[in-house]
Amino acid sequence: MPAETATDQVPDEMPAVEPEAPAIERVEDDAVHATDRGYRQPEVDVDALRAVLDGRYREVRDLVRANLVEHAQILLDEEQLCTADFRERVRDVVVTMAGTGQTGMGFPEEYGGGGDIGASVAAFETLAYGDLSVLVKVGVQFGLFGGAILQLGTRAHHDAHLADLVSGRTMGCFAMTETGHGSNVQALGTVATYDVEAEEFVITTPDDESRKDYIGNAGAHAELAVVFAQLEVGGERHGVHAFVVPIREDGRVLDGVRVEDCGPKMGLNGVDNGRLWFDHVRVPRTALLNQFAEVTPEGRYLSPIDNANKRFFTMLGTLVQGRVCVGGAGINAAKVALTIATRYAVRRRQFETTASGEEQVLLDYGMHQRRLLPLLARTYALHFAQEVVAGQLHDVFSGPGPIEPGSDEHARRMLESRAAGTKALGTWHATRTIQECREACGGAGYISKNRFAALKADTDVFTTFEGDNHVLLQLVAKGLLTDYAGEFEDMDQLGMARFVAGLAVDTVVERTAVHKLVQSVRDLLPGGDTWDQEAGLLDPNYQLAMLRFREEHMIGGVARRLKRGVDQGADPGAVFSRVQDHVIAAARAHTERLVLEAFVARTAALPDGDLKVALNLLCDLHALSTIEADRAWFMEHGRLSSTRSKAISREVNALCRKLRPLAVDLVDAFGVPEQVLRSEELLA
Repeated sequence: MPAETATDQVPDEMPAVEPEAPAIERVEDDAVHATDRGYRQPEVDVDALRAVLDGRYREVRDLVRANLVEHAQILLDEEQLCTADFRERVRDVVVTMAGTGQTGMGFPEEYGGGGDIGASVAAFETLAYGDLSVLVKVGVQFGLFGGAILQLGTRAHHDAHLADLVSGRTMGCFAMTETGHGSNVQALGTVATYDVEAEEFVITTPDDESRKDYIGNAGAHAELAVVFAQLEVGGERHGVHAFVVPIREDGRVLDGVRVEDCGPKMGLNGVDNGRLWFDHVRVPRTALLNQFAEVTPEGRYLSPIDNANKRFFTMLGTLVQGRVCVGGAGINAAKVALTIATRYAVRRRQFETTASGEEQVLLDYGMHQRRLLPLLARTYALHFAQEVVAGQLHDVFSGPGPIEPGSDEHARRMLESRAAGTKALGTWHATRTIQECREACGGAGYISKNRFAALKADTDVFTTFEGDNHVLLQLVAKGLLTDYAGEFEDMDQLGMARFVAGLAVDTVVERTAVHKLVQSVRDLLPGGDTWDQEAGLLDPNYQLAMLRFREEHMIGGVARRLKRGVDQGADPGAVFSRVQDHVIAAARAHTERLVLEAFVARTAALPDGDLKVALNLLCDLHALSTIEADRAWFMEHGRLSSTRSKAISREVNALCRKLRPLAVDLVDAFGVPEQVLRSEELLA
């Protein structure tokens, strides 16, 4: 079960299709475009590549690596300790790590933090190389619980709680999700009623459907909970707000609070997930986290944001860091799997293939290259896409708050959308990559000490916490279709369908501008109307144009389908349901284009040399593998001939052959410490 979703339902305010990226000109060693016969193999400087991957936070990542090595024993403890003992072990490691400063980097320095949001993301991502129960407990304590107090509270809450939670002296939990409401956070059933005479809020769970469920830290360790509840003042409801509620004291569950352990899970059993009920639990008026709303002692409700929906989504938008971190953690877990599987594949021999009589190593087989190397390329692509998201997060949250003068609402919406899409693709990639790597290691991959058992079990839930991936992509698509409509804050799915149908559909199609795209690539690439047949397969402008064409065609197609269904008198909800697969596909295509753009831009910025050549090989493999994987769509829509499709497959194979000698260096550059790889028999 997840450690609780920080933003199961996110702001419906998502960005439109971004402006077309400028043309990319590759100036590089000719080797990247050479035929196999004339190809010169680049050499990879592992330390230099690791410096590129670690970026501006290399020292932070190295601190986390050192801590992972110091506590590597916990990977064995996970297999040998009972659940109760392992939970205590995980808690102890988290508190110890808090003492090094790595877990509090995103908090203000005056409370013992580092004052650097980007550093906190880098630290969390790197922590995913080790035991993932530790990672998730860190996420609950410092990301969800601590992040809610930091972002939703004001100075009084910060003074009261931040120093103790940053140090680990006070453990807390984030009580949002309810059994009966799932991703629909606005419909939560828990109620906080203001008692004007006592100047207290009364927190109540009205029924079992409204119990808080899957709450990380609630089962055993949390003393405080940030509880999300419907605020009721003077008989009037004001929507969901957050409250700091004590649930334990000296290990004893407090009166009025009921706790139930969630029991054994598929993975992450070092995290004490629990359920919470509240039976008229009283907290002082000051327990309301009042960054966006206040209740006066006499019972007046005040908020700087008049619109209730906008207030709700603004509040949840401040918690987007959790989604950014989970996406990065998934990508880094995939790096661990690829490191093990790739290094195993260059030492494990199987079957004689030459007259020498010596059996061939696995990675020399074309099929094994096909299994692992496109996943390696996609991991690099997602790494650089995650780097963009983390940078946007740092910039947005280092600036004015959402209700402060100078706040950039557009940048916040862009961040929320990009974080949603990148999290979805990153965590799906982790699930797929870990499974493929496990299979690529045969029976050895099934042995617990070789890490795959824990990697599979512990990351599986990443696809659904911090927002179910399909829900996240649906929200991305809503923004692409509605383009910041002024009425957007009040829209649910039905409202969005009605809105798009009410537009002149040409407006949506014009905005996506497929015909303008085709004209621009005619000017940029050879071939006129046959640009997609004549352009070089390794031209990044061709690769980006193909993904942008797919994205924009899909967005326009969704708009036309919605309008046609509503114009024919069908119920908007039924229409939306019928086209939901197209909605998700459009959002996924949009995010995949952003991922490729990030990879192309990052490699273009490198100085010429072997490192740039090697990364361009990976970038080409990622781009062409992405097109190849959806070749049916491109062929159906006239953008890919059967001859061209076959050429792409040949090029993918050729790129795999070129990358095969570099594979170990490319995974070693991830910097996963040997002590946490374990897998001694596989890697010896």
